[in-house]
Amino acid sequence: MANKFLHRIKNRYASKWLVLVFDVVVVMFTFLLAYLIRFNFKVDFNLVLVLKQLPLVALVSLVSFLLVKSHHGVVRYTGFRDLVNIIIGTNILATILILVTYANRKFDLHEILNLSGSVIYIHLMLNILFLVGAKFFIKSLYRSLISDFRPHSKVLIYGAGNSGIMTYDAIQSDTKSTLETIGFIDDHPNKIGKKINLLTVYSLDQIDQDFVDKHELSEVIISIQNIDPGRLLSITTQLFPYRVKVKIVPPVQNWIDGDLSVQQIKDIKIEDLLGRKPIDIRNPVLEEEYDNQVILVTGAAGSIGSEIARKLTNFRYKKLLLLDSAESPLYDLEQEFKRQEIDRFEPIVADVRDQERMSFIFEKYNPKIIFHAAAYKHVPLMENSPYEAVRVNVNGTSIVADLAVKHGTNKFVLVSTDKAVNPTNVMGATKRIAELYVTCLKGNGRTKFITTRFGNVLGSNGSVIPLFKKQIEKGGPITVTHPDITRYFMTISEASQLVLEAASMGSGGEIFVFDMGKSVKILELAKNMIFLSGLRYPEDIDIIITGLRPGEKIYEELLADGENTTSTYHDKIMIAKTKPIDRDVVVKKIMNLGSVKSTNQNLEIVSWIKDIIPEYISNNSMYEVLDDTKN
Repeated sequence: MANKFLHRIKNRYASKWLVLVFDVVVVMFTFLLAYLIRFNFKVDFNLVLVLKQLPLVALVSLVSFLLVKSHHGVVRYTGFRDLVNIIIGTNILATILILVTYANRKFDLHEILNLSGSVIYIHLMLNILFLVGAKFFIKSLYRSLISDFRPHSKVLIYGAGNSGIMTYDAIQSDTKSTLETIGFIDDHPNKIGKKINLLTVYSLDQIDQDFVDKHELSEVIISIQNIDPGRLLSITTQLFPYRVKVKIVPPVQNWIDGDLSVQQIKDIKIEDLLGRKPIDIRNPVLEEEYDNQVILVTGAAGSIGSEIARKLTNFRYKKLLLLDSAESPLYDLEQEFKRQEIDRFEPIVADVRDQERMSFIFEKYNPKIIFHAAAYKHVPLMENSPYEAVRVNVNGTSIVADLAVKHGTNKFVLVSTDKAVNPTNVMGATKRIAELYVTCLKGNGRTKFITTRFGNVLGSNGSVIPLFKKQIEKGGPITVTHPDITRYFMTISEASQLVLEAASMGSGGEIFVFDMGKSVKILELAKNMIFLSGLRYPEDIDIIITGLRPGEKIYEELLADGENTTSTYHDKIMIAKTKPIDRDVVVKKIMNLGSVKSTNQNLEIVSWIKDIIPEYISNNSMYEVLDDTKN
């Protein structure tokens, strides 16, 4: 019954004409009250004359409100602009009454038009007070009535500055909101203990379990513009143990039409807790780079490849070729592009290991820019399958790279990984060989070979984020291989931006690396994901240490031994200066490795890999015996 009543209230709105009549009645009432105030609440005035003046006041107020359309606003959503309309309307009313009074005194028109100037000004003040007060009273009454029928969350707003106050106003003005602000949090010592809108400003240190329980606190909304990511991580880490949900207000430039709405306040995402600012690349040269070009993306159905393809759709390319051997995800990408009405793209089911098939594709389409993202990347799987790692990561790269040279491709961009740096596993070592191969092709023909090297990508297929999410959904535990293991992270968007930028700025032979900030401890990442899920560690979800997997490092690196960097025009992108190599010797060894047969034993294949990559020292792997032999 109550729900039906609530539903009726929520879906019924007062007619604008009813609102207009209400406003006019208020104006008539305040006119009588103004006379009473003027004469100290004694009827020492001509009451009959005042009653005769009421129709005039009603008519003028009607005209004034129609002019400003103050009755068009929905009362339950009354806001600042409605307030301004009421003030303008009442001032128009007062101005007309003053002009009428002036005209009457000058030309002695009629006694009804003889109004008191002091009464008009008192009437103006009363109109503003009563009309605004009535609208906000009805709004508050509606909000209270609605909130009585539904649960509401008690929140603190972190930030007692302009952004925090605007967030408070947005919450208060949204009648559909279930949030109830109980105070502010601020770091400034001069604000702590003060009150804003009758709400206390607390320090973060005051928020403990007793505070949360006493005030039934359920959420903290961080409303600090341009907050330092490290500070955001510190705040959320301090609040998570109390099972308080943390949300964040978007930057002011993302507010819709300059106004903040409650719907724009979002949950903290795991990428917000990387402890560094997102890397932003804006380069107008990119438009010219990809204009009217045939572009090929290999591994286009993968996490990085598909995001590169999505970003490329923003340019005026001639044709976009999406190549992958995984037909189902490639089909999904095709359907996504069709839904978005993207044209001039073509999905191609093909394997980069198939030289004849790849040669046909190059002859048919003649791509001028290639993003080579096709690769096997799962460390444990490749540790047990070095033959497949060589076939895809080495042979697949060499086939596509050689065809790029043969067909006069302008640029070839290799998507590599930080696991190629001082590799400890087969996957990383084969990716390092791919880097070496394209480096050796520098100067062969017109093709410029460029390598991008970056760390783990948040949310990519097989990364720890989706794994942890699945483990949390199943009730845990989360598995972490080592308590001290760390990784560099970036978002898929950041990684794809780097690849596109590298294609533009590269002149051939470079390895581009990111300044990715501090590496993230995987154990802390797991704890943060538990907290972000609204759960508690270890009470709800436990974390168990399983031990390092074969070939796994505790710490990843972005530069190999003997490498250093030079800067570029972007402060977050650097060029790795690699050690000189004997190209002829390296290419010959890679060619020999490329002829490996499936019948070759794993130890034999890995020994050839180690011969090409001397810095490849196996870790927690069966191939450590080869390092012992080498030493």
